[in-house]
Amino acid sequence: MKQQTIYEVAVIPIGSLNSIRQKETVLSYFSNLSKCLDQVSTALAINGWDSKINYTAVYRSLKEKEKYVAEFNLAGNKIFKIVITCRTINPALTMLGIEEKPV
Repeated sequence: MKQQTIYEVAVIPIGSLNSIRQKETVLSYFSNLSKCLDQVSTALAINGWDSKINYTAVYRSLKEKEKYVAEFNLAGNKIFKIVITCRTINPALTMLGIEEKPV
């Protein structure tokens, strides 16, 4: 099977405001990093957040750390963070540590 890399975008509510208004983590998946960042930037702009995410920073962070994290604050309070990670579809199958049967 052909392996493919996809990008997982997790929007995670954090900070003290999350205890007042409980929100769940939202996960989205994209097959193209450029389209992923376009969608994230658009969603941030529509909701009035300054987009401090750019393609080069995300690409380099994914190569070095295997994830990109951006936190968003309002009046000194952390509101949410966006975590972008790489996932592999159809990973190579392993033998699960099972050895060959002796004859």
